[in-house]
Amino acid sequence: MQTRRQTLKHSAAVAGLLATAGLLPQQALAFNKGAFDAKSLNDALKALGSGAPTESKDVTLTAPDIAENGAVVPLAVASSLPNIKHLVLLVEKNPNALVAVFNVTPEVEPSFATRSKMGQSSDVYAVAITADGKAHYAKKEVKVTLGGCGG
Repeated sequence: MQTRRQTLKHSAAVAGLLATAGLLPQQALAFNKGAFDAKSLNDALKALGSGAPTESKDVTLTAPDIAENGAVVPLAVASSLPNIKHLVLLVEKNPNALVAVFNVTPEVEPSFATRSKMGQSSDVYAVAITADGKAHYAKKEVKVTLGGCGG
């Protein structure tokens, strides 16, 4: 039986050989830098390839009415729309509006949850972007009693 230490040692050796041979990617970017650097909702959605969003009952946002600690605000997004490409969470008054982008394929149920920092009370948006570039959103105001973004 191979120990965990031996497995890790073997894996590191194989990774080193692949890197030396140039078979591993030099840089892997798993996010859209322009969208995450955007300061407003519309700029973030534009960077993700979408236009202005329209309100929809088919997008569900789950967030607390009052967040006692802005450092860990639980947020969830789900949608029943067909052909969803991205599910997006945005906080309007954060320094960078975009919180998370979840890439959705037909094999994935469009329902995700995460936690975010919020420095102050703000509107939170859950946006579903479909394959044709249309954006549909749900909005909820979350009141923060203790700041999380440097407060």
